[in-house]
Amino acid sequence: MSGMPMGTAAADTAPVTTDAVSIEDFAFAPARVSVKVGATITWTNSDQEPHTVTSSGTGGPLKSTTMNTGDTYRYTFTSPGEYEYLCTIHPFMTATVVVTA
Repeated sequence: MSGMPMGTAAADTAPVTTDAVSIEDFAFAPARVSVKVGATITWTNSDQEPHTVTSSGTGGPLKSTTMNTGDTYRYTFTSPGEYEYLCTIHPFMTATVVVTA
């Protein structure tokens, strides 16, 4: 059991307005981020394991190198849309950036 109170899953799907995403406990936090066009998001690996920030599918803009503990990756979003991404080392780790005009 995770110990998470019931009813929190729906709240976790609402985008959070922030420019920082932490990678910890094999998860991106927050898992859904909302920013305006032109915003730069910084991902920081706080795990002891390496991770990547890579667009889902082909041709997406997110393509970090392997990030070790303490490493960061930054990307500036120039077009509105929903950008789904994952860690290629641990593909169960997924998240989304929602970019609005």
